Amino acid sequence: MESLNKAKEPFRFYTQLHLSELTGLKAASLSQLLNLIKEVPESVIYNHTHRFLQQHEYLSPEPSNEFAYWVKEILNEKRLGNRLMQIDTVQYPTLNQLRKKIIATIEAYLKLNPLANIYFSKFGEEFNFIKTTSFIIPTDYLVYNLDEFKETLKIITKASLYFHLFEARLRLGKKTNDFSYWIETSIGDNVLAQEISVLNPYLLTLNELRNKIITLIEKRVSP
Repeated sequence: MESLNKAKEPFRFYTQLHLSELTGLKAASLSQLLNLIKEVPESVIYNHTHRFLQQHEYLSPEPSNEFAYWVKEILNEKRLGNRLMQIDTVQYPTLNQLRKKIIATIEAYLKLNPLANIYFSKFGEEFNFIKTTSFIIPTDYLVYNLDEFKETLKIITKASLYFHLFEARLRLGKKTNDFSYWIETSIGDNVLAQEISVLNPYLLTLNELRNKIITLIEKRVSP
């Protein structure tokens, strides 16, 4: 059975812990938000995109970043908020590319709607910029074939699942994830790797993604 074929390299599951810290930087208008997005370190961009996406997976419809949520709900700029929501956070292989996309989206909107700059948030509803420091921690789970991989998927934490599915793109600099990369390069199953790679995080919660991946593996390894 394919499920018992030993991988060229075993797969080690990792998890991740986050430490968040206020920067003291605040924005009350679109221009202020735009200028600060251009200047803040990547750890801040990460917090309001990838970290926000992980923390708010149950919001429906799910904003892909916190900038979109604030623009739409606090500044009441619905059209821009929707455009920012359409940015596919996890498809950008670097935080710098993601930052540039957010900047370009806001700049294009302000060019067509200059009066949007005169609106300010209420006191206490400013956008607070927060930075996140991440710590990557290896787990005890090391697997050698798809059967072991499937069984481990059932018990790993959501933090580990998110790390391997989405944050892998930032580390690898590719439009893929750790699971797909391992299955393709070590197991040799390009079809299964692609099926996992195209799963949409905006349509499924992390637990739903977990179950979907398990189902896909079961279909591939069934006799």
